[in-house]
Amino acid sequence: MTYSLNTTLINPSSNSAPKNIVILCHGYGGDGKDISVLANYWKNFLPETLFACPNAPEICKVNPSGFQWFDLMDQSEDEILSKSLIAERKLNLFISEIANKNKVKDKDIALVGFSQGCMISLQTGIKRKNEIACVLGYSGKVINIEHLKKNINSRPKIYLMHGDIDQVVPVNSLLESKHFFEQNDYQISTKIFQQCEHRIPNEGLSIGLEFLKKNLTK
Repeated sequence: MTYSLNTTLINPSSNSAPKNIVILCHGYGGDGKDISVLANYWKNFLPETLFACPNAPEICKVNPSGFQWFDLMDQSEDEILSKSLIAERKLNLFISEIANKNKVKDKDIALVGFSQGCMISLQTGIKRKNEIACVLGYSGKVINIEHLKKNINSRPKIYLMHGDIDQVVPVNSLLESKHFFEQNDYQISTKIFQQCEHRIPNEGLSIGLEFLKKNLTK
């Protein structure tokens, strides 16, 4: 089966059928191969996990060799929301495709995202009617708080991390997201890294791994 999004796959290191799936969503202008670096770090610690790193559905306007989940340039909040809804539908379809092909239930699926990939992972994970296990987000934010508040369908566990000197997505975005999820009775953990810019530090990889192990390996 070919998937609706072009995808870098890293099969379980146990060589068995996967018991769970981690879907990694790259940032603006990146691609699945970029973010598969995380999967290659984690795979030996999650031997029964299939890692899927899809390319976002659109060529990036700023970096034509990379991809975007939705356009961020010269867009109003309403335009960003409407374009993110298209990306959300495409990511939802991809989740269903890969779950069905590998006979894995939604409750055994994690979404991981960096930057714009974190934004679309949060929106998709919260609105998806079949609840996934968890969402792990780095350097992102809630795309539109009012929209998400009206469309809560499930309550995956959430862990958000951010650098305190991020110049691309300011750290206040994490604080706003944390407040939203706490107000809406989510189990959410957060971590702010000191002297860290728009990237994932090694400590973030280790914390993320422990979060995934806790929520995927029952």
